[in-house]
Amino acid sequence: MYLYNSATRKKELFVPNHPDIVKMYTCGPTVYHFAHIGNLRSYIMEDILDRYLRYAGYNLKRVMNITDVGHLTSDADEGEDKMLKGAKREHKSVMEIAKFYTDAFFSDCAKLNIRTPDVVEPATNCIDEYIKIISKLMDTGYAYFAGGNVYFDTSKLERYFVFNDFNAEDLDVGVREGVDEDTNKRNRNDFVLWFTKSKFEDQALKWDSPWGVGYPGWHIECSGISMKHLGEDLDIHCGGIDNAFPHHTNEIAQSESYLGHKWCNYWMHVLHLNTNDGKMSKSKGEFLTVSLLEQKGYDPLAYRFFCLQSHYRKALVFSWENLDNAQLAYNKLIARIAALKPEDGQLDEAAFLSMKDKFCKALDSDLNTSLAVTALYDVLKVPTNDFTKLYAIADFDKVLSLGLIEKAAKKREELKKQAVVAGEFTIVSESGESDAEIEAKIRARQDAKKAKNFAEADRIRDELKAAGVELTDIPHGVKWKKG
Repeated sequence: MYLYNSATRKKELFVPNHPDIVKMYTCGPTVYHFAHIGNLRSYIMEDILDRYLRYAGYNLKRVMNITDVGHLTSDADEGEDKMLKGAKREHKSVMEIAKFYTDAFFSDCAKLNIRTPDVVEPATNCIDEYIKIISKLMDTGYAYFAGGNVYFDTSKLERYFVFNDFNAEDLDVGVREGVDEDTNKRNRNDFVLWFTKSKFEDQALKWDSPWGVGYPGWHIECSGISMKHLGEDLDIHCGGIDNAFPHHTNEIAQSESYLGHKWCNYWMHVLHLNTNDGKMSKSKGEFLTVSLLEQKGYDPLAYRFFCLQSHYRKALVFSWENLDNAQLAYNKLIARIAALKPEDGQLDEAAFLSMKDKFCKALDSDLNTSLAVTALYDVLKVPTNDFTKLYAIADFDKVLSLGLIEKAAKKREELKKQAVVAGEFTIVSESGESDAEIEAKIRARQDAKKAKNFAEADRIRDELKAAGVELTDIPHGVKWKKG
C-alpha cells in the first residue's frame, strides 16, 4: 500500500512501526457548532483509510480527540475561544454546548456510515498530560513564560516548517488585518502551550498549573491525547489540509522536542470541499449540514458516494447539481444491484479474486476511491453468476460502506410488492433454481388461461406433472417444484 506523505511530498510504501499494530490519530471536531459537510469530507476519507487498513488485515488502533477547550477563533492563538463563543451564542454553559454538539457530530457520522474511532477523548480529560509535556519543554529550554502565558520557542528548532516551504515574513501575525500582534512572543512563529487568567478573565474552564490558573492551547491537546493512548510513536496522522499549518506543524514541533525523536511517519491531509465561490465554511453562505441535506430529500450516503468519486488530494466542488447527479447515480447503482438474483449460482472464486485484485490495487494506490468505485461498477459487467457479483459487492462495501447490499435487498422487496399490487404474473421456484424450459411452459399455460383455452392449460399442467414438476397457483403467479 502506498500513501502520499504530506511531510515528504511523495508517495511512500506504507510500513508500520510495529508488526502487531498500526497506530492512527485523527484530529476531531471543535464542538461549538454543527459540522458542515466540508468538515465531514475529511472524516469520510479518514473512515475509508480506517476501514481499508482493517480490510487489508492490519490490527488498527485509531484515536480521535474532541476539542472542548482552547481552540481560538484564529487557529494561530488569537481571538476568542470557540467554545466560549458558542456558549454565548446559545446562552448555555460550555459543557452543555460541548455535549450537544458532540452528540450531533456522532449522529451525523452514523448517517454517513463513518465508524467511531476506537478511542474518542475530550481535551478536558487530559490536563495532567499537557502539564507533563509543557513542564519538560520548559525544563529543556523549548518553552518560556511571558506575559502570563507559556510559549513554545520555535527558534530552538532546526526546521519548523514541515509541510510547505513557507516564507517566514508572510506569516507575521502583526501584519494581518484584524489580528493584534502578540508582543509576548520572542519569535513571530512561537505558539501558546498554556494560557493563564491574564489572557481571558472570563474563560469558563480553568485549571491549576505550575504557571497559574489557566487552560491549554489547542495544539498541545492532540500531542497529549495521542501519547496517552498510542505511546511515543505514530504511524499515521490525518486531518483536513487546513490543519497542516499551524496545527500539525506545531504538533510536530512540541511532540518531537518533548520525545527527542521522530513522532509520526505518515501525514495524510484531505483537501477542501469548495463551492463555486471558494472554500466552504460555517461563516459563508448557506450552512450546509447533513440535516439540511436530509431536509432537501437527499440520502446522506449519496453525499458519501459523491465524496468517493473524487480523490482525497483533489479539491472537490460542491453544487446542488453535482449532488443531484450523485444521488441519481447512487440510486441507479442500488437498482442494478437489486436486479441481481441472490439464488443465482455459487461462488466463482477465480472471478471474485480477480475483481478483488482490481479493487485493492485502486486503494493501494494512495487510497484512490474513484478507481475503487470504478472497480465496483465493473463487478456488474463481469461474466459470472449473480451470487458471485453480490458476494464481491458486499466484500467491497466493507470499505466503501455505502449500504449497498442492505438498500438493494430493500429495493428488491419493494419491487416484489409492487409487482403483486400491479397484478404482475410471477413465477417462483421453491428451490430457488431457474429453469427456462419449465418457466416457458408455465407462461404458455398462463396465456392459455387468459385466452379461456382451459383444455390447453390443463394439458400443459398434466405434461409438467408427468415430467415431475408440481404447480401451485398463488396470487398473481405460480409456484413450482420438482417432485
